Amino acid sequence: MSNVKAALDVIASKAPGFKAEVALVLGSGLGGVVDAVSDAISISYAELPGFPRPTVVGHGGTLVLGRIGGVSVAVMQGRAHFYEHGRSDLMAEPLETLRELGAEKLILTNAAGSLIPEAVPGSLMLITDHISLFGPNPLIGYHGNDRFVGMDMPYDPEIGSGLHDTAAKLGIKLFEGTYCWCTGPSFETPAEIRALKVLGADAVGMSTVPENILARRLGFKVAAISNVTNLAAGMSPTPLSHEQTLDMSKEGASNLIKILLQYFSGSA
Repeated sequence: MSNVKAALDVIASKAPGFKAEVALVLGSGLGGVVDAVSDAISISYAELPGFPRPTVVGHGGTLVLGRIGGVSVAVMQGRAHFYEHGRSDLMAEPLETLRELGAEKLILTNAAGSLIPEAVPGSLMLITDHISLFGPNPLIGYHGNDRFVGMDMPYDPEIGSGLHDTAAKLGIKLFEGTYCWCTGPSFETPAEIRALKVLGADAVGMSTVPENILARRLGFKVAAISNVTNLAAGMSPTPLSHEQTLDMSKEGASNLIKILLQYFSGSA
């Protein structure tokens, strides 16, 4: 039995007949989004074959099924990072499981460093494109023509427009820009950040891009939002740390919850 089939069997035993419309993956410090899920059923990743065992503080390791604003959602509270295991494809089976649950839309979230001086900690940035030059593609080793995923439009403009409009109605500034995936776990150097600015990056982080590529292969419509927790290296006198990431994620997480609740109530 494949891990996906086994995971679906576990889900069916705990939430019979559940079908998801939208899937979400929550990044560091954003686990509180699940508090907005009504009629919630929580399943530990430890019970779900193929799901990651998070080793990072701020990643709860729980799949939460329920509704936000009347939309059925499957929320991954935590993800696998390349730096934890040296593999970029570890989110493949969880994403396939969410797709088999019926989800057609995927919203990814992350904690990120900002390369935009105005996008200070506590800001949110809608990802409109990404740079993926520094880690292995998660589809390496796949067979068949579906591995040649077109990436001319990696993030769905319709979902992005809806999220942007929702933020505007709420009076929340939602920056837009290009996210660069670096493998971590060390933070980038000031010289690397200067180079990334030349390449066109507006934010930098250690996740999201592998999931986007895997999800696009599965036919998901993908959107992503970065929760800015710090200015990138060399842009602030504050030393970078994961503790800072968790501490500074709170304001952005609060606004992100407001955006998601309103978005799901109106346009999902």
